[in-house]
Amino acid sequence: MARVLFRAGYISQVIGAELTDGRHAVVKVRPSEPRIAGCTVVQASLAATGFPCPLPLAGPATVGRFAVTAETCLPGGDELSPHRGAAPYAGLLARLIASAPSVAVVPSLKPSVPWAGWDHQGARVWPELDEMGRDLNRSPGPDWVDRAAARVRRRLSACCDPPRVGHGDWESQNMRWTGDRILAVHDWDSVIAQPEVAIAGLAAAVWPKGTKFPRPATVEQSADFLACYQAAAGVDWTGPQTEHAWAAGLWVRLFDAKQEAVSGGRGTQLDQLAGEMDDRLALAGLNRDR
Repeated sequence: MARVLFRAGYISQVIGAELTDGRHAVVKVRPSEPRIAGCTVVQASLAATGFPCPLPLAGPATVGRFAVTAETCLPGGDELSPHRGAAPYAGLLARLIASAPSVAVVPSLKPSVPWAGWDHQGARVWPELDEMGRDLNRSPGPDWVDRAAARVRRRLSACCDPPRVGHGDWESQNMRWTGDRILAVHDWDSVIAQPEVAIAGLAAAVWPKGTKFPRPATVEQSADFLACYQAAAGVDWTGPQTEHAWAAGLWVRLFDAKQEAVSGGRGTQLDQLAGEMDDRLALAGLNRDR
């Protein structure tokens, strides 16, 4: 390494570096998990197909309790305004899922990242730990959030569709565009293996979120995404499949609301979701009173 170009990070520590041969690379350091190997295989496979993502260069290597990887640096670009509608985001996700390798040939991607982890194997409502290392099950309430999350898990457990490989953090802030052209998709530690309807449903609930527009999707924006996704993927979901997609989206919104409550606040996540609960429960085939 010749010099450090930048440092950033939230869950992972990200270091931009100029190598001795003049190339620029990004080094990522985060707590070691077996699933990172699968994430890296998926990222490399997609990059090889021409999908717009950094190409893995090295790793994952285990250094103490950390996993370290290096990938090509894809600088530049900007977030695309969500006011342009969901079609670019939905079409890009459909392209990713269609181009991704089969779950059968990828090292295990379990457990899913916590905010997409409705499929965790525990008996309690929430995954054992969130991405900050907290056990959300130890913090009671809000009751309406916990109850709804339990019902969403039961609903999604009835989905018999086969798992596909997808991206579990499909937010605007993880993509960079040049005009209407996608430049790069980032955050490949968030690869998941779940039914296609669940992957799309998760994305539909959060796709507008970015540094310039920090709010998740409205019900109308979620519906727009799901319609655009089906058109781009060439699929026509059944009624139950559509309900499963809405249930998956409700899971991530409930998870974010739970985290906000545990952190001691009542803000964007709780307030927006409270106003949408009846609609989202109904679209997921659920009912607030049951």
